[in-house]
Parts: sequence; structure tokens; C-alpha cells
Amino acid sequence: MTEITFPTIGGEASGYLAEPESGAGSGVIVLQEWWGLDDHVRSVCDRLGAAGFFALAPDLYHGETTTQPDEAEQRMMALSMEQAEKEMSGAVEHLAGLDGVSGERVGAVGFCLGGGLAVWAAATNARIGAAVVYYYVMPHGKPDFSKVKAPVLGHFGTADEFVSLDDAQALEAQLGKAGVDTDFEYYVGSGHAFFNDTNRLGTYDAAAAEKSWERTIGFLRERLDN
Repeated sequence: MTEITFPTIGGEASGYLAEPESGAGSGVIVLQEWWGLDDHVRSVCDRLGAAGFFALAPDLYHGETTTQPDEAEQRMMALSMEQAEKEMSGAVEHLAGLDGVSGERVGAVGFCLGGGLAVWAAATNARIGAAVVYYYVMPHGKPDFSKVKAPVLGHFGTADEFVSLDDAQALEAQLGKAGVDTDFEYYVGSGHAFFNDTNRLGTYDAAAAEKSWERTIGFLRERLDN
């Protein structure tokens, strides 16, 4: 587990990398919530590493994090999608080139803003072979879903105040209509960010988090041949 830098077509980028103890496994990029690349996102990388994956979280806010919702929203809205796309793609290519990373495809796992970015990455980088979306938020429009060739696993709470059940089901339908292999799981009574055990919004749901994690790991192993 270490902070790294890696090349992109827009210059050098930074991120956090966790590696499996075995030194071999599939690669997964991890995409941050609107708070930035914080300790929670690093812990997700560490958990993926413990599960046998190489996990790289690009730092899309370039060293900045926040615990304040208003500031987080401002940073999310100010995010340059052109730059983020370059950095996500650079992270994918860097992972794919690491010694020990197996297979031709890399996974993407994202939360909130990162959930939207995971689909965006899949639409813009053909090397993405599986995408996991936790409570998708994407304030910068949407990519061409017909270009998403990776299967998408979604996790949504039915009591999410930021992403309504209707919105989540509409997204599932839109992806399916575009030909995307889509499987959305709905967690009854869970709110937004139910996976985040730092509990910043007071909505952490241990049972839903564990169930979703088991599904995520199984999905990545099946789709990436880890």
C-alpha cells in the first residue's frame, strides 16, 4: 500500500495503490466519493488488495479532501471531466502494465461521484472489463451508454435521499436499453453512502455494506478471472 504517481496523456497524476500479498491478481481502479481521496477510499483499496486484487485510486482532486458537504459539492461540480477522464484512463493503463496484474481487462469500483465515474470510465476505456457502481451520482451529464461494453453491477439503498429509487431504476433501464449487461441490487431501508463506515452522513449500514461487498468481490472475480 503506497502513494504513487503514474503517467497520463495530460501529464503526471497521483494515487493510492494496494497490492495483493500473493503478488498476482486482477487490477481494479477505485473512484472516490465527493469527499476526495480520503482514508475511506484508501481502506477500500486495502480491502481489495486483501481480496487478491491490485487496486489503484487516482487522486482526482489532486491532494485536496474535505469533510464538509458544501465544499465537497463545490469540488465535485468544479471537476474537469476532460482531466478526470485522462487520469482514470492513465490509472487503468498503469494497472494493466504492472508486474503481476493478470488478464487484459481492469475493473472499476466507484462510490457516489465515483459510481458515476465508474460508468464513465467504462464508456471511454475499452480495457474496463467490469464496473461496480455504488449509489451513482453524475452531475456532469452522462457518457454514451451504448459504448459501455463491460457488465455493470449496481448497489443502491431504497431510502437514499440523494439518489431516489425511481432514479436508480431509471438508470438501470437506460443502461439496459443501451445494451449494457446490468444487474442492480437494492438494499431495503439503506440510505446514501451506506457502505461508508466513516459514517459521515450517519447512514452506514453494516449488513448492507457486507452483503454488497460480497457481491462486488464475487462479480469482479467472475468477470475479471481473478
